[in-house]
Amino acid sequence: MKRWIPFLKSDPTIAVIRLAGVISAAGRGTLNDESLAPAIEKAFSRGKPAAVALEVNSPGGSPVQSSLIGARIRRLAEEKGIPVIAFVEDVAASGGYWLAAAADEIYSDESSVVGSIGVISASFGAHELLARQGIERRVYTAGKSKSMLDPFRPENPEDVARLKGLLEDIHGNFKDHVSARRSGKLPEDRDLFTGEVWLGRRAAELGLIDGIGHLKPMMIERFGDKVKFRSYGVRKPLLSRFGSRILDDTLHSIAERSAFAQFGL
Repeated sequence: MKRWIPFLKSDPTIAVIRLAGVISAAGRGTLNDESLAPAIEKAFSRGKPAAVALEVNSPGGSPVQSSLIGARIRRLAEEKGIPVIAFVEDVAASGGYWLAAAADEIYSDESSVVGSIGVISASFGAHELLARQGIERRVYTAGKSKSMLDPFRPENPEDVARLKGLLEDIHGNFKDHVSARRSGKLPEDRDLFTGEVWLGRRAAELGLIDGIGHLKPMMIERFGDKVKFRSYGVRKPLLSRFGSRILDDTLHSIAERSAFAQFGL
């Protein structure tokens, strides 16, 4: 009611965007720009929030989706002139840290896992298994690199070199993003872009985050006891747990648990 009365000042509001899960272009329940866009746009546009807080709990995933989400957050923050503060829960690793770095400030719990500024590609080789079973792989392409790194054929050194070049390029984009967003906060004599992870306290010492802190206590301390919180995030369909979607949910849950498990979570 206060906001409709000109001479009464409204209580400050913090828009809270939850960024929890694996970052992937496909799959329900994952983080991607398409599914998050409505929530992010509303968070910055509904009323005039004193700040936007990001609740980050992600082991990473797609570098492209991480970049798209982060770019959307930065664009709106600059257009609206609203500060963005990230709060890491269990983990902000790889693409999860990319999202956190989109904020103006980053805070975490002492036991939060932070970092993993690197790029990985994992596959398998099954050509010997097929040969033992008497199975012949037949692939026809136009373009000699079209079947690059086919797991059912022997590994080609040229393909490996080409893949490593792609990974280095993506890693370079990641390093540029972190260096720009954490400018002046990272040590010049330490390479933090090795894929290593750190817990919250050490991450703060290295400049990857700004300190130890939790969302509500810090926002109350900064904006006062009357601050209000408004949450935004990906909404799942009402019938998402029924029918054929149960299998999809189960497979997604397994994949997500595997991604978090690599950090001991």
